[in-house]
Amino acid sequence: MALGNNYLAASPSIKSAKPIKKYAGLLVGLLLAFCSQSFAQSDKKLPWFLGFSAPAYMEVWIETADVVDIQERVFRGAGGGIASVPKPANNQGIAKGWVSSNGGGKGRHVTGADLPRLIYVRWQSLAEPQTYEAYIVIPESARDIMRKPEKTFCRADGKWITDYRDDIGIGLAPGGIAKVWLGGPCLKSVEIARVEGTINPRGPYEGKSGGKHRPLSETSRTYIEKFGIPYGSW
Repeated sequence: MALGNNYLAASPSIKSAKPIKKYAGLLVGLLLAFCSQSFAQSDKKLPWFLGFSAPAYMEVWIETADVVDIQERVFRGAGGGIASVPKPANNQGIAKGWVSSNGGGKGRHVTGADLPRLIYVRWQSLAEPQTYEAYIVIPESARDIMRKPEKTFCRADGKWITDYRDDIGIGLAPGGIAKVWLGGPCLKSVEIARVEGTINPRGPYEGKSGGKHRPLSETSRTYIEKFGIPYGSW
């Protein structure tokens, strides 16, 4: 199944990402007047962050993370690569459940995008191994949180600041579970969604690797062989 067709099936109104030049002056005026409603940080217009994490030892490789923003523009490859995952030596970690450190994870800013409406993720769960995909719909209530500035005490520099929850952290776990948090550098993360993805029928790398997933590290393999995978805890 082509990725573009998946998007159209999930969101039939997606339009071209090319900028609209007609009435450019009017659009610029409207954006200046209402930018506080369109960007996570209205005064700085900074891009928002998209990061990925996984429970201890449950290693994940993100094949792609693609974003559709509220202007129906598609940003392909907004995320990818290895997710943040703790792997304490000597089986000292606990894979069961999510921990307080789950949140932003490893990723990057989505430059040029307005606030997100839909995030598509396709990833390899190396612990199983299995390849999953998920469509994560970001509710308007979450975008309202991203737009809202909050006064908070930042322990990093010991000062009171105005901060925004414009870091989207997605936790990926075996069984195709995707959990989503909103956080900020000095703000506690809040959960906004939980999605159960589906197995990608083409397998790893969209069927281009002969069914071979990326290798699991020896540390994670040792843990899983001893304790198994705690399905149902995420």
